[in-house]
Amino acid sequence: MNLFGKKRRPGWLCLNFRQDRVDLSHVLTAGKPRPEILLCESFHREGSDSDTLKRLRKELELDRYHCMTVLRPREYHLLSVDAPDVPADEAKSAVRWAIKDLVDFPVETAMVDAVRVPGGAQAGRAGQMLVMAARNEQIAATVQPFNDADIELSVIDVPEMAQRNLAACLEEEGRGLALLCIDDDGALLTFTGGGELYQSRNIDVSLRDFESDTNTDELLDRLALELQRSLDHFDRQYRNIAVQRVVISQVPVGERLIEYLNSNLTLPVTMLDLEQIVDFPGVPELRNPLRQSQCLQLIGAAMRAEAAA
Repeated sequence: MNLFGKKRRPGWLCLNFRQDRVDLSHVLTAGKPRPEILLCESFHREGSDSDTLKRLRKELELDRYHCMTVLRPREYHLLSVDAPDVPADEAKSAVRWAIKDLVDFPVETAMVDAVRVPGGAQAGRAGQMLVMAARNEQIAATVQPFNDADIELSVIDVPEMAQRNLAACLEEEGRGLALLCIDDDGALLTFTGGGELYQSRNIDVSLRDFESDTNTDELLDRLALELQRSLDHFDRQYRNIAVQRVVISQVPVGERLIEYLNSNLTLPVTMLDLEQIVDFPGVPELRNPLRQSQCLQLIGAAMRAEAAA
């Protein structure tokens, strides 16, 4: 007899809802030389979100996993603010009021979390904190389908942190990395170093934009301009972090994009290949580069440190 309920599988299972599907990925990091993707699948949404989760809970025994999800860009704010001059255990409360004029809802009705940007104050600048804020009603709406399906949702994360987990596997010691992931929702550029997130920005480009040949030249030119501006801005803000290269997720005109960017940016640009950083022997469909791009943030979220599980 098991007096303590079902034993949970190690690692994290991330579930993300998309317009017509739900994506799932289970990743194991503990005891592995490299993270191993044990599951990465997509299922059609049938009925409500709760109905879909109830069906998948039964088919995949989702109650046996440590489950998490990731908010979509429109569902939260990520803001950079000066670190408040208060004791560390009071910082998260203090930044709530630091963002009150930066969000379009009352901060007392929001869920707020924050992380300190490494390095502290530099060259007379105040130290920085990254603050995540989402309306309480948005958090409640995210949790409700899981509650209805009797699935314990342990973590709600944001894409920037998921992408940071991927970037940590691509960095070289002592050097920074710019990682641009392009998926169905858009493009997210992150700057990391030492496995920590320093800065991020969203760029109004998605995988769908690369499916047409009619505006490819304009698209490449715009993307190169946005990337160079971001690189210059980061260099001015964090001169102590030497960004070594730019890594970009696969797109339908990937080779042409990489060639164009290497001719127009000041840093070398390479294409992201998951096989270089993680193992997925049981998920052969991830050998398709475009499938990788669809699932990068999903996989990155599930690469969360397992100690928290």
